[in-house]
Amino acid sequence: MNPSSTRPRIWPWLAWALLVLVIDQLTKQWILARYQWGDWTPVTSFFNIVRAHNTGAAFSFLADHDGWQRWLFVGIGAGATVLIVWQLRKYPGQKLFCLALSSILGGAIGNVIDRLMHGYVVDFLDFYWGSRHFPAFNVADMGITLGAALLILDELLRSRRSSKPAAP
Repeated sequence: MNPSSTRPRIWPWLAWALLVLVIDQLTKQWILARYQWGDWTPVTSFFNIVRAHNTGAAFSFLADHDGWQRWLFVGIGAGATVLIVWQLRKYPGQKLFCLALSSILGGAIGNVIDRLMHGYVVDFLDFYWGSRHFPAFNVADMGITLGAALLILDELLRSRRSSKPAAP
């Protein structure tokens, strides 16, 4: 039997990243085709669909600069992609860790595509309470956030396992 056939593979993790990426890009294309910048549709008493453009990072960090941040975030996304693929290749059997990384990977590539194509990230999910709005976000951001939360959970579980005394 070929030893590599029993070794966990990277492909399921890349498929998950691709699914996140495809859903992200399809929803953004739908928004771009149906909404002009700033248009919005109320859905519930706390949620709107809105077309927003973010030239910055999370919570519009660095959005008010002259455009250099676009290339900084593209570079960070490209670097993160290389690092994540390397980690997925190195640890494909660590399911929670790889699910976290592949969720981040799909989201990061989705936002990099936006920056390269438009110069900004398309956001459209707008949650609010009264007059206070949470910054609009998209499916890529959900993948990145899910991945970050799963990385924290993975580390907490790993820490917990390593702190248990060995059985006699």
